[in-house]
Amino acid sequence: MMRPLNPALTQTFLPPVMEARRWLEGVQFAPERPLINVSQAAPVAPPPEDLRRVIAEAAMNLPEAHLYGPVMGHPELRQEVADAFSLPGVVLDASQVAITQGCNQAFCAAIAALAGQGDEVILPTPWYFNHKMWLDMAGVRAVPLPCREGMLPDPEEAARLITDRTHAIVLVTPNNPTGAEYPQGLVAAFHDVATRAGVTLIVDETYRDFDSRSGPVHDLRAREGARVVQLYSFSKAYRLTGHRVGALIADAEFMIQIEKFLDTVAICPNQLGQIGALWGMRNLGDWVQGERAEILTRRAATMDRLGAIPGWTLKSAGAYFAWLEHPFAEASDNLARRMVREVGVLALPGTMFTPDHDPQGARHLRIAFANVDADGIAGLSDRLAGLVADVHAS
Repeated sequence: MMRPLNPALTQTFLPPVMEARRWLEGVQFAPERPLINVSQAAPVAPPPEDLRRVIAEAAMNLPEAHLYGPVMGHPELRQEVADAFSLPGVVLDASQVAITQGCNQAFCAAIAALAGQGDEVILPTPWYFNHKMWLDMAGVRAVPLPCREGMLPDPEEAARLITDRTHAIVLVTPNNPTGAEYPQGLVAAFHDVATRAGVTLIVDETYRDFDSRSGPVHDLRAREGARVVQLYSFSKAYRLTGHRVGALIADAEFMIQIEKFLDTVAICPNQLGQIGALWGMRNLGDWVQGERAEILTRRAATMDRLGAIPGWTLKSAGAYFAWLEHPFAEASDNLARRMVREVGVLALPGTMFTPDHDPQGARHLRIAFANVDADGIAGLSDRLAGLVADVHAS
């Protein structure tokens, strides 16, 4: 008889986006009423042509682009990231940056360096599901911290959850799945809590390029106290999702442990993706600002239209996301499946972002509007408004 597989992995839930895609199997959508897909937070358009040309030319003309590179990433890209994350009076250098295979790997590396079997990490809920999945796989207990008014977590509530097994607090801002932008004072208060407890503060800033605020939105690098680990992704700003390029920013001593992880699981980050990311950082500033302006336009349309659907309540919106409370008796996982069949909308239920049996998960949907323009958002609003209660729901 075969010995059982690793229970930490077998008991981790299935990838939510892949599960949602299976709901489309066998469903036909009329040409005049195509599917509105607001399930995945990733741009579907290719990178701008000039960036694609840079990658193509590197693939054809740079032999080293096809070889192993430095474990921690190309020094020039690391320095470019260090410059971008520096603050007035706080200058970072390349030794404080690691380039990773996407931001998910950056999170995995950070947790691997910080916590092990039986340790605890505080995650505000609703949480980003891949964060929860990795903690489960690693045998690290995710301690839920419910977000409340404005979908913001409470630092003092987090402080009460800290035990001698707590190793980190994780924040995501702008947030996935809610879109909430955490005020500078709130982030600073979490740093104070982390400092008092001697735990690390991890801040996932995947969507920082689409924050509605201008300029630095926190001053963590200027603060003494707790270790701060910042995470970033090039996938959204430069549409490099398939190239898997992310970054981790932390103190140089911490990077000694990060290098061990990255060398073991990847050897080096994607070469062509790094070339594209570096060129993008140096040449696409205005283009990224245009992308940001378009996302902010969609955010405004989302707040205007989804916030006005009778019976529905828009809790927050920002970056690529809206967190929407539905008015029906049924749980959101059942509702999301029904929406595909009845109104041609694919969205992720709140149950994918919350602990089991959390009533807030059952009441909400995540709407990812990055690939839906203002007209599409209006159509989405009309379809949701036309959805009627399931008479069979209890």
